[in-house]
Amino acid sequence: MQCTIYKSRKKQDTYLYLAVKDDFSSIPDALLKLLGEPIHVMDLELDPARKLAQEDVAEVLRNLQERGWHLQVPRQDEWLTTTRH
Repeated sequence: MQCTIYKSRKKQDTYLYLAVKDDFSSIPDALLKLLGEPIHVMDLELDPARKLAQEDVAEVLRNLQERGWHLQVPRQDEWLTTTRH
């Protein structure tokens, strides 16, 4: 399955995967507002055999097929590391 990946302007290390490039119609307005204007990162071919660095490819594929998008957020331990001062 082909997908397109965007990064958030407002939320560091947060990525939005779309089943259809530039089709944000299925994304809740509140989520789009939270993310800010998405920045295109890459197009990617996903299949169950492919490994992703941060995400379970089966979950990403399921979300893309069921709702047209998948949100990748920083793992909690990464978030704690980046917010400590």
